[in-house]
Amino acid sequence: MRWLRRLLGGKKRVQLDPEHQQALLRDVQTRYGAHAQIRFPEQVEALTGTLNSDDGLVVAARIVSQVADEAHVDLQAQAHEIHQRTGRRLLVHRRNYRPLWKEAGPALRWPLFGLPCGFHPYAQVAAAVTVLGSQAPRLDRVTDPNPVLTRVFEVLDLTTAGWEYGRVRVDTDAAALVDRLIASAAQVLTAMDDPPRLPPAVRELMRRNNTVAVHDPASPRAVGGINLGATMREQFLV
Repeated sequence: MRWLRRLLGGKKRVQLDPEHQQALLRDVQTRYGAHAQIRFPEQVEALTGTLNSDDGLVVAARIVSQVADEAHVDLQAQAHEIHQRTGRRLLVHRRNYRPLWKEAGPALRWPLFGLPCGFHPYAQVAAAVTVLGSQAPRLDRVTDPNPVLTRVFEVLDLTTAGWEYGRVRVDTDAAALVDRLIASAAQVLTAMDDPPRLPPAVRELMRRNNTVAVHDPASPRAVGGINLGATMREQFLV
């Protein structure tokens, strides 16, 4: 692998502790999420502190990758169920989920609220992508950044498609997650020697200029807005 050759050829290797990583992962799974008694922003702040180490960076990458993998399996299962029930074939492509959601929207369930791992998008996932972004210059010392970036973009695609087609309510927690996903993806791209091309879903959204209303989590009141196209252009066109 190109990443491994670069690591062995020049960059200083770091000492990692797989047992500590597993303990961190268990702690993150059990103490945080929808069942926790503190608000999501406070959870994210606590979690980013917990993951502020090289082992924490590995755990953050594992969280995002596991969420993306499980979401893909869930959508494949949903597509299979729809085919069995209606005879309708749906294509599930990880690089671009938008065609799937455009075709099947109301028939699909947004997967990120109920994955087997129990990671909540507004708690563990938001914290994990924040850590990946803030520690982006060190990411290639602990893992290959390319698949990690791919999974960050995949979660971003799933989230924005859920807003548009999956009846996911856009509140301040949802907007904060998307802001963190976009910012962290940009930080990882900047830190890479040979960054990949932006995925199709991102390029499609960057051509837009509409503002989505952002609501208070506890009421129907709109408290602001987010322009995904403008935000992505600011972060990715540098």
